[in-house]
Amino acid sequence: MSNHSEMYPAATAENAKKKADLAPKQIEAWRNFSRTVFKEGVLDEKTKQLIAVAVAHVTQCPYCIKAHVPQALKKGASQAEIMEAIWVASEMRAGAAYAHATIAMEAMEQIQP
Repeated sequence: MSNHSEMYPAATAENAKKKADLAPKQIEAWRNFSRTVFKEGVLDEKTKQLIAVAVAHVTQCPYCIKAHVPQALKKGASQAEIMEAIWVASEMRAGAAYAHATIAMEAMEQIQP
């Protein structure tokens, strides 16, 4: 596959409708859940969108990145804040890989040559 459009089809209203039609109760519940989660609460909407941008990078969801970066900007995040959130996500992902080395160490120690 030479480009992302082949790997990741465009998120269109048409394919969203097709998915919703296949599971209407679930999509209604999902949409209500999503609206509730992203409403201002203890955390403001900008902070929630910055968290979403960071998580989208950790989960490597291109659709989520494309959806939440513009939302973060609309909620008042600067480009620098978005990039800093991405760097926090990067550190957490790398840190998790390193932290899991403890599991590898334990496995190595159980098998002594």
